[in-house]
Amino acid sequence: MLTDVELELMIVLWKIKSGTVRHIMAALSDGTERAYTSIATMMKILEDKGFATSERRERTFYYAPAIKKSDYEGRSLKNLSNSLFGGTPTALVARLVDDGELTDEMIQEIKQIIDTRIGKDDSS
Repeated sequence: MLTDVELELMIVLWKIKSGTVRHIMAALSDGTERAYTSIATMMKILEDKGFATSERRERTFYYAPAIKKSDYEGRSLKNLSNSLFGGTPTALVARLVDDGELTDEMIQEIKQIIDTRIGKDDSS
């Protein structure tokens, strides 16, 4: 799992696809000033963890995601489901649906996704 800062950097990396530390710093959206060396250190940590790759071009490292965002999302949801909801995805979905922040439109979208999935399973 990624820390909050690591996830923030990975979200930028998924968005820009490839870039230097300076590119990543420029793409950070929260406006917080961060030291170049701090971001460079975090990128090295992401590479060591297997989330990013680097390629040296002349004297500059270019970083790229080593995993797809969708793969990380799936793994994170599975971990969340296992740790917080006893490995029961239905409990996770029920919690999402019961959350007061979901609009009726969002709930309809979830229902459509489920209906589509059921249709695919029926045709297999």
